[in-house]
Amino acid sequence: MELTILMPCLNEENTIANCIKKAKEFIEKNKIDAEILIADNGSTDNSVQISKSLGVRVVKIKEKGYGNALRKGTINAKGKYVIIGDSDESYDFTNLECFIAKLKEGYDLVIGNRYGGKIEKGAMKFTHRYIGTPIISFVARKKFKTNIKDFNSGLRGYNNEKIINLNCKAEGMEYASEMIIKAKKANLKITEIPINFYKDKRKRKPHLNTIRDGLRHIKLIVNER
Repeated sequence: MELTILMPCLNEENTIANCIKKAKEFIEKNKIDAEILIADNGSTDNSVQISKSLGVRVVKIKEKGYGNALRKGTINAKGKYVIIGDSDESYDFTNLECFIAKLKEGYDLVIGNRYGGKIEKGAMKFTHRYIGTPIISFVARKKFKTNIKDFNSGLRGYNNEKIINLNCKAEGMEYASEMIIKAKKANLKITEIPINFYKDKRKRKPHLNTIRDGLRHIKLIVNER
């Protein structure tokens, strides 16, 4: 199989159906041999039932955390390439052609740069947009000598086998930074492309904890050698 579109999920019943439908539209339009895989991280709402009713595969990840969901989802993916994106409608799954093109060019990791495209009003907190993500990305860029500007981006594509072989360990949101850092250290071919970022449509409080998750990112960057 050429591609797995992987979505981490934790109580996303208000948005998961639209994300799946958009991913299906992309797959059908581009005639790609692909699957949609939901990495469910313990949902107690109807997310799993909705996903299965739409004919997509669901793998249940018992260990809590964004990193756990994506690491173990990646291991269960059937595609040569994997594109990950949150299931809250903040990313447009109908517009993934640039990711596929870059992966086919030979890039091992393709990061979606939210700062390079349009950020919808209300999509990102002021502190995240102008303080947290820029600081984390700046520190990591300087330490690991990479040009990536959006270390926290949740929309990215990669060569499945290459990323699994990095043996990432992070359990939480800091997994996003760990993937880039270890890919750089392993001399994988990395690039960044502009993407649009939209307002979370789940109508509930996000899972992200600004202080806790920010500190976990910084700790990982400082401790990684």
